[in-house]
Amino acid sequence: MRLSNLADYAVVLMSAAARQCGSHYGSGPIHAGMLAEQTGIPGPTAQKLVSQLARAGLLVASRGSGGGVRLARPAAAINVADIIEAVEGPIALTSCVAEGRHDCSLEGSCKVQPHWGVVNGAVRGALANISLASLAAAPKLSFTPPAPALAGDEIRI
Repeated sequence: MRLSNLADYAVVLMSAAARQCGSHYGSGPIHAGMLAEQTGIPGPTAQKLVSQLARAGLLVASRGSGGGVRLARPAAAINVADIIEAVEGPIALTSCVAEGRHDCSLEGSCKVQPHWGVVNGAVRGALANISLASLAAAPKLSFTPPAPALAGDEIRI
């Protein structure tokens, strides 16, 4: 499974918005152009994503002086599944589980099709467990110090 560029850019843009807005609901707005500049996402693409994310209720956009975008709710209350679905629609690994889709040549005889809902739910659940706040935070470096030498251990240099 691979995300589309737009879904990837949406996650990057939302992460930058969360960092700029301090990950707090109700913080001051930031301009979409500034988000585009900070992330390297082309300006028109950033504008398109801001519109989609605002329609999905993840961002609030305001026009005029002092306008811009801000998180619609706290970063901890927004997850990766929300962001991806705002751009791509419901998470589905195969098209046969989408309502009204009948473009599979195996339809009617496929024994796996009834189980794709469980698979899709598991993928969505995993993505829903990753909050925007965790993506906006500085990554934690994991370092495990070496175990101390015990008496009688041979030490080689």
